[in-house]
Amino acid sequence: MPSSDRRARLIGAAVLVPTVVALLAACSSTGAGTAAPSSGSTTGSTTAPVSKGVSKVSIELVSGASGDECRVSHTSAKAGPTTFTVANTSATGITEVELVQGQRIVGEKENLAPGLAPVAFTSTLTGGTYAVVCPGASTETIPFTVTGTAPAGSGSDAASLLADGTRTYGEYAASTLADMTTAVQKLRQAVDSGDVTAAKRQYALARPFYEKVESDVEGFVLPGSSPTDNKGNLDYLIDMRASNLDPSVGWSGFHAIERDLWQGGRITATTKRYAADLTENVGKLVSLAKTLTYKPEDLANGAAGLLEEVQSGKIKGEEELYSHLDLVDFAANVEGAEQAFANLEPGLKKIDPVLTQQVADRFTAVTDALKAYQDPEQAGGYELYTASVRAKDATALSRLVASLQEPLSRIAEKVATA
Repeated sequence: MPSSDRRARLIGAAVLVPTVVALLAACSSTGAGTAAPSSGSTTGSTTAPVSKGVSKVSIELVSGASGDECRVSHTSAKAGPTTFTVANTSATGITEVELVQGQRIVGEKENLAPGLAPVAFTSTLTGGTYAVVCPGASTETIPFTVTGTAPAGSGSDAASLLADGTRTYGEYAASTLADMTTAVQKLRQAVDSGDVTAAKRQYALARPFYEKVESDVEGFVLPGSSPTDNKGNLDYLIDMRASNLDPSVGWSGFHAIERDLWQGGRITATTKRYAADLTENVGKLVSLAKTLTYKPEDLANGAAGLLEEVQSGKIKGEEELYSHLDLVDFAANVEGAEQAFANLEPGLKKIDPVLTQQVADRFTAVTDALKAYQDPEQAGGYELYTASVRAKDATALSRLVASLQEPLSRIAEKVATA
């Protein structure tokens, strides 16, 4: 969600070296151009077509004769809003696609498993040299050029309302991050006390804050660290899971504590170190995040990203592998996405009232469905997402979230051109 301009200022001030990660994706396929031939990674230097003020670029991830390929339909675009549509057809070794300008992060999309529906990312690009980066592809870096100057804002009522919404959302994000700091400190205190029951409760209370704003703070790395080194990636250090554990880093963060509390059932000196490291890394992350500013499309892209988090991990029960608190995280992702949408809603109504109402109605449907799982007796307020619950309800929940993702994915283009 954070804007590339904000991140560029941080880099220029040597405050951090951001992760070189950012997606390019959009669910719409109209005007996206043709996929590259199997013999190469791009179609050449053709300029992306423009539809209703938005440049369209498609990216296809495929398994080719020389390995996984990242095929980009166009390698240049006019300055202004640009939508990238990513479809992973068959590339098992590519899980993310990135757009970078030097060390500027434009955005990100991850968990691009083969066969999943395309995802959306729209950003307003300024003139200059960029690169499409597909880690794991036979050709990982593909130059991408943006020409000209992005048009100034229209000054319309919709644009003014959207600008107000981004400022208000910034206040929500800052408040949530402050609450996360307090909650993590309480978790550490419970761990240090050796009280497993108290620590489990504080863990469940701390988790939602991160899940509400995760798409805001992804991509920050510690000063002096390599953008591709997990040892310096704050998002990774705070939220790594068993499924993406880097042996060179070892356990850290929330889920290392979760494992000890639920699987081990006891607190050790190592658990206390995990809690101390988590508190320190959250403090660093929150400090860096204080300079966050947003564009309207950042909120839209971030909301879509939070729902993708639900589909890629929470629905499968992979996020909270030991505690089974996945529904707590699920609800927090949905709340964070809904807050982003709610702050765009007044301006979006001016642009497309039908789409606005459709998204609002589907948010209501998802939140109403989640109410059926509320359990005040459980830590975090939701019933445990056990294998039996997943077997019974995962498919229906996934379809419900997908019905929200589709219209929500169309918002970024709408607000970027207001």
